[in-house]
Amino acid sequence: MTLNELRYIVAVAQELNFRRAAEKSFISQPALSLAIQKLEEELGVQIFERGKSEVSVTPIGAQIVEHAQRVLEEAGHIREIASRGNDQLSGTLRVGIIYSVGPYLLPDLIPALKKLAPEMPLEVEENITGNLDALLRNGKLDVIIIALPYGDTGILTQPLYDEPFEVVVGNDHHWASRRSIKAQELSGEKVLLLDSGHCFSNQVAEACPELNRKGAEIQQGTSFETIRNMVASGLGITVLPASANSARYRSKLLKVIPFTNPAPSRRIALAWRKSFAREQAIEVLAQAIAHSRISGIRLLR
Repeated sequence: MTLNELRYIVAVAQELNFRRAAEKSFISQPALSLAIQKLEEELGVQIFERGKSEVSVTPIGAQIVEHAQRVLEEAGHIREIASRGNDQLSGTLRVGIIYSVGPYLLPDLIPALKKLAPEMPLEVEENITGNLDALLRNGKLDVIIIALPYGDTGILTQPLYDEPFEVVVGNDHHWASRRSIKAQELSGEKVLLLDSGHCFSNQVAEACPELNRKGAEIQQGTSFETIRNMVASGLGITVLPASANSARYRSKLLKVIPFTNPAPSRRIALAWRKSFAREQAIEVLAQAIAHSRISGIRLLR
């Protein structure tokens, strides 16, 4: 059993296609197939089921692939240690961040992190939680910034801050002069939310269950900024996290109204694999986020 053979089975498990896995591994398809067949014979188990048009991972194969990923990650750590010495704050940190946090955190996070760890640039991936989860578990990301609840026994999390939700309406909306809004009142309005794949929309629906009733008028948008402009044009109202309503993002055409207490909110956290070795990098990233001047949040540390 070699590291290359482990790389090959991980590649096939990710691609579910021998040709694409071979291209990804910079090897010919026959050579990759032969190496995997050799490994299966050595182990005495079938890792993959091969069909004419598809490849699937067997149950025992899934366990082998999971451990192979860990072995490859540990091997990568050895190379990192050799190249950096003992400095965990040297080298790129691959960070994933959900769409509803990235634009409002990164402008303050990057300069704060450069002061704390100038030799640790961020490689950033913005995506929805489900995709970030897969990238984290596959070792393509080191740490992700998501909303709780999230994770399992193989994932560590560190809560960062709580963030209330706020109602946003146009200046000519009949709520524009209100001082607060009750969550249940939303069901009587046309509400603009992110597409259902975004966890923020699910959190708003949980906080305002009336939005799930049949006949509730919901329209979806692709980003907070698109939705904000739709509200400004008079197409409805929306709910945004407080960080998206800071002074730098506010429009003169909009009014931001808090919810009546207890206001619905979300908890943002860091999440990383237990096997990730750069603990100091995680700690410094958390410190940089704490030093960021994000409007409307309550830090938890």
